[in-house]
Amino acid sequence: MTNDNFPKLELISSPDWTDYELLDSGGGKKLERFGPYRFVRPESQAVWRTALPAEEWDAAHLVFQGDGEGESQGWETRRPIEPRWEMRYKNLKFWAMPTPFRHMGVFPEQAGHWDWIGGAIRAAGRPIRVLSLFGYTGLATLAAAAAGAAVTHVDASKKAIGWARDNQALSGLTDKPVRWILDDAMKFVRREVRRKTQYDAFIMDPPKFGRGPKGEIWKLEDSLPELLANCRALLSPEPLFMVMTVYSHPASALSIRNAVAEFFSGRKGRTTAGETVLAEKSAGRILSTSVFGRWSCAPLAD
Repeated sequence: MTNDNFPKLELISSPDWTDYELLDSGGGKKLERFGPYRFVRPESQAVWRTALPAEEWDAAHLVFQGDGEGESQGWETRRPIEPRWEMRYKNLKFWAMPTPFRHMGVFPEQAGHWDWIGGAIRAAGRPIRVLSLFGYTGLATLAAAAAGAAVTHVDASKKAIGWARDNQALSGLTDKPVRWILDDAMKFVRREVRRKTQYDAFIMDPPKFGRGPKGEIWKLEDSLPELLANCRALLSPEPLFMVMTVYSHPASALSIRNAVAEFFSGRKGRTTAGETVLAEKSAGRILSTSVFGRWSCAPLAD
């Protein structure tokens, strides 16, 4: 087999932000601006030296101590901030705030996916039903709804569902057809198979490990194959797209590509995979944040 037969991996960036910036990175950390505030968070991919002087890092409002997974972790407040604040990406508005797990309620590198999802739905020219699993604070869901899709959003966290609904209201999208489902993703999909429900598009952001609202265990390498097999039974006769993003797991972009390609085997369309990235303001370096796989039958969405 020659290299010409190998799939080409892509880098997806999000250059249209005004309310977010990756200011600098290095030494296992990243310095970011979310709206009016600066934060230092751990970043295992930043294996180079920082570019900005120390005083720029010292001006951060909050610094996260730890890696976000151990017990000795949490935010160190250096300058006061509001409990939560409004941010915007194009037509989407949402609330940001620091969480105990170092996250801010938004993954800025995902904005490239939001644009792609909206473009695919608008180009379809027909009613589209979307299933958004592990939907978190709902920004991909709202991007799909704003483009005209009917979306079923599933997450096992009551707090995340509430946050997502607040974002829906803030974005002025309360009239859009979004079903907010508090449930374990696997259990919900199994029930949808029994109901013979069909969806045209799928958005997935599966964690490497998680627990459902009733203690259900999710482990990516064990659980994802079954989830995808059940979701395949939900495919409509004219599927439009899938976006799957994976964070903090050894799975490569090729692994996710293989899973997505297998999901749509026998269907005409295009499978792509790669990494979501952020462009650094200080030194122009590119920081990889996650791996993804996408499938689309709509050429205008690529």
